[in-house]
Amino acid sequence: MRKMLAYRFLTGDESAAFCHRVTEALSQGWQLYGNPVYAADPADGTMRCGQAVVKEVEGAYHADLKLGEL
Repeated sequence: MRKMLAYRFLTGDESAAFCHRVTEALSQGWQLYGNPVYAADPADGTMRCGQAVVKEVEGAYHADLKLGEL
């Protein structure tokens, strides 16, 4: 069976909820890919953050793939 490397970019407000999203992905076998990023949202003064994660999975890529379900 073929394997592929799936990629997701998680984003959200800088909060415990965002950290829980990343932690959940890690607990499901995703691995951190690169450094987290932060940006200020001048419209409401909040900080936004993002983290890329990757996971090796069985199968081939197709556009209907539900990355959050891997």
